[in-house]
Amino acid sequence: MDSKKKSGMNPGTKLFLVALPFFVMYFLFSYLPVRGWIYSFYDYKPGLPLDKTEFVGLENFVKMFINPINRREFLQVMENTLIFAVAGIATSFLPMFFAILLNELPFAWLKKLVQTCTTIPHFIGWVLVYALAFSMFSSQGFVSQIMMQLGIWDQGKNLMSMQTLPRVQMWLYGNWKGIGWSSIIYLASLGSIDQELYEAAEVDGAGRFAKIRFITIPGLLPTFITLLIMSIGNFLSVGMEQYMVFSNAFNTDYITVLDLYVYNEGLLGQEISYSTAIGIYKSIIGLILLCIANWFSGKVREEKIF
Repeated sequence: MDSKKKSGMNPGTKLFLVALPFFVMYFLFSYLPVRGWIYSFYDYKPGLPLDKTEFVGLENFVKMFINPINRREFLQVMENTLIFAVAGIATSFLPMFFAILLNELPFAWLKKLVQTCTTIPHFIGWVLVYALAFSMFSSQGFVSQIMMQLGIWDQGKNLMSMQTLPRVQMWLYGNWKGIGWSSIIYLASLGSIDQELYEAAEVDGAGRFAKIRFITIPGLLPTFITLLIMSIGNFLSVGMEQYMVFSNAFNTDYITVLDLYVYNEGLLGQEISYSTAIGIYKSIIGLILLCIANWFSGKVREEKIF
């Protein structure tokens, strides 16, 4: 009571003021741009006022299905996007298991070292990641030099231009960059598990793997399910920077995803109205998938996120 009188502000107001900048930022970058959806109903030309452009209604929304070239490009882009999205959902458990393995390390200094080394890549820009990959996997890179010195290859090979496994390469780069950062929330959730459960299990003779199976994993499942439902809402948002940086003439047909396609069509191709319509499709599909996942969670686990 005395602390409230001294500060002259209740805890709820303080918490609101702390969160207010984030609400403002979220509004500016997530809700305010929605007003730009109106461009999808016009044949917008950059530099002209909107009232000086032709109103075309739903033409941009059906353009990707009627025009054979646009339809072929759009289907290829959707195939790439779905492959990366499904791979991301199917391997979304990896950060949780990485956090469990990290938590089981016997020495605190080793745990901090591994966590630091695996978290740092998250803060490295994709341009630097590309530079690192180029120095290792190009025809003059580290791997080619080693293979030629061992006599396995006669000449250097540009592994970044291989058409066989470009999607696997993108998946590996993404996991290397993000698995340490994604595991942080699971490490925080590990602290909320009642330690008395481990003590009781140890008294009952449970080993390390038994405690992980029957205590740790069930304790992390609510966090995993919540993050999974939220990721399903962003199912088609697999990013753009990574694929734009690594794109070249050999792999562009395999790694051009929806966000990169919207960027190419809108800014490079000056098809702003058409790319806006595609972005609306993506948002609507994401909202529908989120509602379905939330409904399914309520039926199966009797818990929903909204």
